[in-house]
Amino acid sequence: MNRSPGEGYVLEPSAFHLNPGIAEALRVIHDQNALAVVVTSQKGVGKGLMTSGDLEKIHERMASLLKAEGAAFDAIYAHTGIGGNGDYPPKPDPGMIFAAAERFGIDLASSWIIGDADRDIQMGVAAGLGGTIRILGDKEVGVPAAHTLDGTAKIPNLLRLIL
Repeated sequence: MNRSPGEGYVLEPSAFHLNPGIAEALRVIHDQNALAVVVTSQKGVGKGLMTSGDLEKIHERMASLLKAEGAAFDAIYAHTGIGGNGDYPPKPDPGMIFAAAERFGIDLASSWIIGDADRDIQMGVAAGLGGTIRILGDKEVGVPAAHTLDGTAKIPNLLRLIL
């Protein structure tokens, strides 16, 4: 969803930049009366590189950038690695997906996951999602997805075909 900072993590709002096609993909999803939920691993919090408050500010920047393009996510579920209430198990455990499904009444068999790592695809499969989309990048592919794209800019057109 965001441009990779290279090694490490996005640790401050100014370092968060949307990838091409993300806002348009969200508009396509919402045009189909579907939900768009983020399930994310943010281990930088658990490692002490940033606080939960810092992460919230990064999410606020993301929401602001998306709003400027007429788009939004419906919810964000994050694994931070700090444990306790409000944290979720790490991917590929499907706990974040199950939490969203319970909250919103989501039909998992009709839902899709989009991700750039094996653990994203594994999470979708473990949750019983109907489909998986892999965005190729610098991560080695060990787990096949139903669809593979070579960049986020291509997500909106694929979504128009499958939703």
